[in-house]
Amino acid sequence: MQIKCNVLDRQFQMYQTEYEEAALRVLRSGWYVLGNEVRQFEQEFAEFTGRKYCVGLNSGLDALIMSVRALGIGKGDEVIVQANTYIATVLGITENDAIPVFVEPDEYFNIDADKIEQAITDRTKAIMVTHLYGQASNMTPIMEIAQRYHLEIIEDCAQSHGACFGGRMTGTFGISGCFSFYPTKNLGAFGDAGAIVTDDAAFAEKIRMMRNYGSKVKYHNEIEGVNSRLDEMQAALLRVKLTHLQELNDERKVLAKRYSDGIINPEIKLPGLREKAESIYHQYVVRCAEREDLQRALEQNGVQTQIHYPIPPHLAKCYAFLGYQRGAYPVTEAYAESVLSLPLYTGMTFAEQDYVIEQINAWKP
Repeated sequence: MQIKCNVLDRQFQMYQTEYEEAALRVLRSGWYVLGNEVRQFEQEFAEFTGRKYCVGLNSGLDALIMSVRALGIGKGDEVIVQANTYIATVLGITENDAIPVFVEPDEYFNIDADKIEQAITDRTKAIMVTHLYGQASNMTPIMEIAQRYHLEIIEDCAQSHGACFGGRMTGTFGISGCFSFYPTKNLGAFGDAGAIVTDDAAFAEKIRMMRNYGSKVKYHNEIEGVNSRLDEMQAALLRVKLTHLQELNDERKVLAKRYSDGIINPEIKLPGLREKAESIYHQYVVRCAEREDLQRALEQNGVQTQIHYPIPPHLAKCYAFLGYQRGAYPVTEAYAESVLSLPLYTGMTFAEQDYVIEQINAWKP
């Protein structure tokens, strides 16, 4: 049996008629950028998250970059960020000439709230929180620290569409909730797409201006902006998938529980779930001391896996100028050397998953 790490066309096939109707609606409309589909999606996604405003953008990375910029964070300013996140989170900081200050993750792969305070300096302007792999971060102490030191919170929700902490959805704690709708995401488009959600009207208006060359009115450019517009086609398709997101997330939770119940190999460390936190299992990530051997054995038996992520940002070649060496963040580096994402996707059959579980349980280092 051949099992891919991710399969995208099955969820398309589940709602094919709805997707095709939405696509044809856009094609026939004659309006393809910043039209009714974008406005409707922004309203519907804001309502879904529980925020007042949503601004559709070209990508999740743009959402991060523009959030930092809209807050006036720039050269010499510091932003606290977890060390084991995907590099896009850090790019949101460095693209504004600000300085990323890394903090180690906790046992749930998210930022260790107990280590944030010691990283704060008089140049710290914000905390960028990533809800990694689909699990909500430990937001209660993070919010308390941010309020105590008058820091902004920017949430990277690229992997947590619909996940909650204490019943409150990710993306609603900070001034900005940044979402990616890359096709592999739980709420994935059919190309690049992203959005920011916020309750701050002035912040939302600034992002709207920034995404469209810095203008409210065409050719009247009030600030320096960019071209980062969610297009009508992606918005229409996202509107379809948003109506099914809860059932899609529920399916992933069922599959995740089957992994947790079925994998009994003592060499495999299963992911945990924090009290009050919810995970929508964007990835099901295990740890293994002999990861390369495990991954190779699974591949030989037709099971594809991925590593999220093999090189921490502080050791990435592009950030060599920051001056970090191996050993700077040992927890992060240990994760990078041991994490492995198992196949998990919409439409995955129990037979396919049972085969993965069987191969993992049969493996010996």
